[in-house]
Amino acid sequence: MIKKLYITTLLFMFIQSSFGQKVSTFEESIATYFNEIKIEAKRHQQIWAKDLYGPILLVNPNTRQLFANFSDTAGILKQVRKIYSGILPNEINIANTAINWNGRRWAMIMLPLPANTQERINLLAHELFHVAQPSLGFQLFNTQNNHLDQKDGRIYLRLELEVLKKAIQTTNEFEMKTHLANALIFRKYRYMLYPGADTTENLLELNEGLAEYTGSVISGRNKKQSTEHFVQSINAFLSNPTFVRSFAYQTIPIYGYLLVNTKKGWNSETTIKTNLTDYFIKAFDLSLPNDIKKTTDSVLNQYNGEIIISEEKARDEKTKKLIAEYKSKFIEQPHFEIIFEQMNVSFDPRNIMPIEDKGTVYPNIRVSDNWGILTVENGALMSSSWDKISVTIPIKIENKNISGDGWILELKNGYSVTKDESNGSYKLTKK
Repeated sequence: MIKKLYITTLLFMFIQSSFGQKVSTFEESIATYFNEIKIEAKRHQQIWAKDLYGPILLVNPNTRQLFANFSDTAGILKQVRKIYSGILPNEINIANTAINWNGRRWAMIMLPLPANTQERINLLAHELFHVAQPSLGFQLFNTQNNHLDQKDGRIYLRLELEVLKKAIQTTNEFEMKTHLANALIFRKYRYMLYPGADTTENLLELNEGLAEYTGSVISGRNKKQSTEHFVQSINAFLSNPTFVRSFAYQTIPIYGYLLVNTKKGWNSETTIKTNLTDYFIKAFDLSLPNDIKKTTDSVLNQYNGEIIISEEKARDEKTKKLIAEYKSKFIEQPHFEIIFEQMNVSFDPRNIMPIEDKGTVYPNIRVSDNWGILTVENGALMSSSWDKISVTIPIKIENKNISGDGWILELKNGYSVTKDESNGSYKLTKK
């Protein structure tokens, strides 16, 4: 009996010790991540004449456990050796973003972080730029570019990106400038096809483009690593279902990387009013032809034009069918409409789908508002004005938990779901 107890005690002590080591090792990893970005941000502070290192929240999206490098004013975060830890309140959406929470402006990043050190620093620096963005004089624009989900919009963006891959890989300055001119010709032609696109694309590039450029610089990649990263990033990007909110991650970092070789600190010349397209044309000393369309037609086959056009025609046919299904599901058939009061959202920008002038379908989205929390995993239609969201009709209503096809609504007191008997649709009402 004594021997068994002794063995059991030893086993318990071993398990306890092993668990403690695992926790300690994990905490040490988190502390290492914070230290990595702290060192690199200070080393590259000349990029914005500012050390971008600041408050960071690393969040486990499954458990909502978070780890931070600073304390918060509400005392939710408790110090554990070199870091702080706690549980993120349920009403706060989890995403890679910048948020104001408990007395600080934080860079929030979802765990796990990339295993590659440079990719990890790139990501952290990107979000830290968003934290510093207001102090640098840049507003946070998340402008959608719905034309980039249309056939011609996608064709001429893909052509621009194909050119940029060639520009980043050549060592010949003349060839590089030729490629850059062609890239911007495709861009200018895209703007001709979609009036106003020059404004909306520029707003997103000032936001996400400059953020990603900042991340790529602070990452510390050498020339060979940078080239490989940009090419791989574009190739991965092209597999995204949509480009409307994520294209800027690919364009500005490459233009900026190529420009910094001859014009260090170029980004510090930009402001919220800068037209980045015109800026790069001038900064690279490029001359674009007067007949943009003619030149576009003459050079597109140098960059897999025929293949790209064929692929996008096939995709367009499939997209039209899917749009018809979404219109039927969220507009024409009975549905559940929820009006926003003070909403906060998180979503994946890589798979959204614009539905003409009706809004945008988000396959996965989480909305928190005064009325509660809506979690969607099978599509919802966000209105163009971002004042409401529509899902399919409720299947189950159990007190304050309402659910339907791929969505759950956790309702707060003071709100209820009512049915319009005239058309079969549902709406959220405030008592």
